[in-house]
Amino acid sequence: MFARTTTIEARPGAVDAGIAHTRNEVMPVLRDIDGCVGLSLLVDRESHRCIATTAWESAEAMHDAAERVRPVRERAAEVFGGAALVEEWEIAVLHREQRAGAGAGVRATWLKARPQQFDQAVEFYRAEVLPSIEELDGFCSASLLLDRSSGRAVSSVSFDTMAAMNRNRDRARSLRTARLRDLGADQLDVGEFELAIASLRVPEMA
Repeated sequence: MFARTTTIEARPGAVDAGIAHTRNEVMPVLRDIDGCVGLSLLVDRESHRCIATTAWESAEAMHDAAERVRPVRERAAEVFGGAALVEEWEIAVLHREQRAGAGAGVRATWLKARPQQFDQAVEFYRAEVLPSIEELDGFCSASLLLDRSSGRAVSSVSFDTMAAMNRNRDRARSLRTARLRDLGADQLDVGEFELAIASLRVPEMA
């Protein structure tokens, strides 16, 4: 399965309007597109960074829908008040212990590794990283997205509440440092978000 992320640095004060627009205007369009399996929206109310993720049954379905989705994305960016950065990913791993609802916390970590290491990295994530992540307070789900052409990846971990995510921040940092060292990957960025819309229907892929 595949995913397209749209990252927008929203205008201060426009985040709630953007959430409402995504829920009321964007989601109905996506429901009618063959091959789309849902959408999630992450928001950081301090930095105003917002990330919408759509999931797709195949790369072909994602690309076939590109022209139909483009004006919807452009209108959403206008409502959020920022430019849209669009990226496409392969969904390599998704493990869900319980569903995270709106208001949950999500910690995302962007990584850089050599593309030839990706298959090894996916197996390492499944065998070594997931069991450790599952022990974190409030754990709901984890995913690993890959861009093989650039060597970039992003791991997202959801927790049942923002408070649970805050409580496990130090432990997660220690775990992240150790696992990145074992993997030989570089950390590019880490962000903590509120899960404003939770409507992804990606099946278990662990």
